[in-house]
Amino acid sequence: MSGPQLFAVFVLSSAIGVAFAQQPEDIETPRHKAWDMLQNAAMSKQTIDRTDGVRALGLLSGDARARQIAEDALQDPKPEVRAAAATALGQMHATESIPKLQKALGDSKVPVVMAAAHSLRELKDTSDAYAVYFDLLTGNRKTGDGLIASQVETLKNPKELAKIGFSEGIGFVPFVGIGWDAYRTMHKKDPNPVRAVAATYLAHDPDPATARALVAATGDRNWIVRAAAIEAIAQRGDPSLAPKVQLRFSDRNPKVRYSAAAAVIRLSAIGSAKTTKKNEQ
Repeated sequence: MSGPQLFAVFVLSSAIGVAFAQQPEDIETPRHKAWDMLQNAAMSKQTIDRTDGVRALGLLSGDARARQIAEDALQDPKPEVRAAAATALGQMHATESIPKLQKALGDSKVPVVMAAAHSLRELKDTSDAYAVYFDLLTGNRKTGDGLIASQVETLKNPKELAKIGFSEGIGFVPFVGIGWDAYRTMHKKDPNPVRAVAATYLAHDPDPATARALVAATGDRNWIVRAAAIEAIAQRGDPSLAPKVQLRFSDRNPKVRYSAAAAVIRLSAIGSAKTTKKNEQ
């Protein structure tokens, strides 16, 4: 088997183990279909699919299954997938994954190290993160636990440093699922991506008109705006909007599809929790 194939088998085995620990559900439900989309992305032979699918998991804070898939992806043979996994773990506030992120600081690829450092800082493990930032700033090792020698040499090369910049690891914010490549695209096509940023900032506005506006934006011509609107809806936490988001399962852009899948899972969980609480009252 090739490296990606072996990794896919490993991810599938781990995911199956987590799935068995959960209660069974109807295979026709949107939640089940959403998990199928993300699981297939994580096992895909295409690096871009694995990267985008894993990155979208960042929306699923507190979800053990999502955390397990992201942790497994830290071992992916492709550095872009490993970086996406490190970023997702920070965005889902997976404090349980701090040891694995600390281990990722020893990755042979600087972008992965930067993604892990950024997530560790988000998870309040600042000492490890600051050591990496010190290495980045000075090109020297602060402690024996810093970047490996070959990475330090990379950081001393101005051209290589320019390539990395804030585009790897650090630059995934504010868009959870669509990542730095979206930011780069926005700035190439539109120096002031007002609509996408506006969608992000409207996530917690309680006005019903805002919810309608976000739903409308999921059909925007610009895929970046669609993805940003979907993520805002996910952060908004209104289960009644899940059917609208589900319509984007067939979006022509995979980043939008994976963000929609993660959003539906998140909103379905919120809906189930509310139903259970109501029944207990």
